[in-house]
Amino acid sequence: MTDTTAADAGIASIAKPAAKPARPHFSSGPCAKPPGWSPEKLATESLGRSHRSKLGKNRLQYCIDLMRELLRLPETHRIGIVPGSDTGAFEMAMWTMLGARGVTTLAWESFGEGWVTDAVKQLKLEPTVIRADYGQLPDLGQVNWADDVLFTWNGTTSGVRVPDGDWIAADREGLSFADATSAVFAYDLPWDRIDVATFSWQKVLGGEGAHGVLILGPRAVERLESHVPAWPLPKVFRLVSKGALAEGVFKGETINTPSMLAVEDAIFALEWAKGLGGAEGLIARSDANAAALDAIVAERDWLGHLAADAGVRSKTSVCLTVEGADADFIKKFAGLLEKEGAAYDVAGYRDAPAGLRIWCGATVDTADIVALGPWLDWAYETAKAG
Repeated sequence: MTDTTAADAGIASIAKPAAKPARPHFSSGPCAKPPGWSPEKLATESLGRSHRSKLGKNRLQYCIDLMRELLRLPETHRIGIVPGSDTGAFEMAMWTMLGARGVTTLAWESFGEGWVTDAVKQLKLEPTVIRADYGQLPDLGQVNWADDVLFTWNGTTSGVRVPDGDWIAADREGLSFADATSAVFAYDLPWDRIDVATFSWQKVLGGEGAHGVLILGPRAVERLESHVPAWPLPKVFRLVSKGALAEGVFKGETINTPSMLAVEDAIFALEWAKGLGGAEGLIARSDANAAALDAIVAERDWLGHLAADAGVRSKTSVCLTVEGADADFIKKFAGLLEKEGAAYDVAGYRDAPAGLRIWCGATVDTADIVALGPWLDWAYETAKAG
């Protein structure tokens, strides 16, 4: 009879799992493509054609119409496709609409801090800044709605989201600016409380980057037409012509040349989502994925949620803590998973506390989240042993 040594036990404890996620794409942006996606399935009639041709305009308008339908957006709100991904869309809103009244900025993660930097250093606005540490949400009751208020609906780099829209004053004097890039299509957003929203196709839809989407409510349109910013506006930010909203931007007449390939890719994702039942189907898939990851975390004492309060925890960009981990450990941990083809791009955001970040948006299959659990165990034990 042969004794089992501690070394043998260690080797056994880090044996590779038998099955891998079928699609190990867990990046928080660009995110996994929709199930069944392939480049051959994209419509190509618009490629090589002018975006200002009848065909090009029709495809851009169709993309806008699909977004309106899936977002259940009221006719009072306009949708425009703009350059620069979500960042470009949000900065376009800031540069064109801020300065008419006081500004409050909320920051509890990297991108919210980016809007603070823009407001303070670029626009010189001296905003009220309300902050919280990674994993926490600031006191929303401190917000003065006489101001314009800038916030991220779902903090992609911290895994913290606002709980709902009830904290946004119905009788607000200022405008609400929501960076909603990892929230749209995953939450039921209260459009009557949102004056400006921005996002990118590369998140919950699994589309391509570079293009942003800007949504304007009627109060935002009124601001654009009544307020002249004190700073110069680059051409790609100009939404007003002769004192009136440039309505063409919101009918597929983009400010600059879009990638029609990216547009067709977005249309594919939107049509896929429509086949799921629209917003309800997308939200249900995200909820199921988040619940599956919650179960994995609950079963492991070395794994935790950066956002301890489940009421403000993201259901899309879920950020996890790893017991005893520093940045080097997480790099090794994520590298092991990538080398095995078990999970790609799961290290936390570079500015966030060392940990993991697992995308649970609608384009991820729940079975792949479940299959990821044993691989997290393997990578954790292997990284510790190495």
